[in-house]
Amino acid sequence: MAKIKLTKVPFNGTASQEAELRKKLAVTKNMSGGLMPSLQQAQEIYGYLPIEVQTIIADELNVSLEEVFGIATFYSQFTLNPQGKYQIAVCIGTACYVKGAGDILDRLAELLKIKSGDCTEDGKFSLLGTRCIGCCGLAPVLTVNADVYGKVGKADMERVLSNYKKD
Repeated sequence: MAKIKLTKVPFNGTASQEAELRKKLAVTKNMSGGLMPSLQQAQEIYGYLPIEVQTIIADELNVSLEEVFGIATFYSQFTLNPQGKYQIAVCIGTACYVKGAGDILDRLAELLKIKSGDCTEDGKFSLLGTRCIGCCGLAPVLTVNADVYGKVGKADMERVLSNYKKD
């Protein structure tokens, strides 16, 4: 069984986010199969699915928290942890991995002082090792939001991060 890692960043949802979620749940609660769209809408509102949000969904849809958690952890489209303003994804697919992507991921984790799957305490960066992103000819590849960096090495990581640390 996979171990689920939860964030140390405190939940900071707003009353307006909760009101928006409850309004949307009022529509999906009577739908057959309404749990999946409810989770999608909640993640769209909050950016992730912390236990506080899962509890609201379970209560409003009259399903168990275990069922909500099971769906939220089964599908890769959902995340239980907040994502940074800048989401860094390092491809660790075969082509990238054999060209040093593992070292790049390790270097970024060292520079950001987080592990893959985590978000920095200031909410600026999140880091994730991901499967093939379809740029094998540029291996190794990483993305920062929609920006693609190809043929990079671990020595390039400070320069890449500096592009986003300024603001």
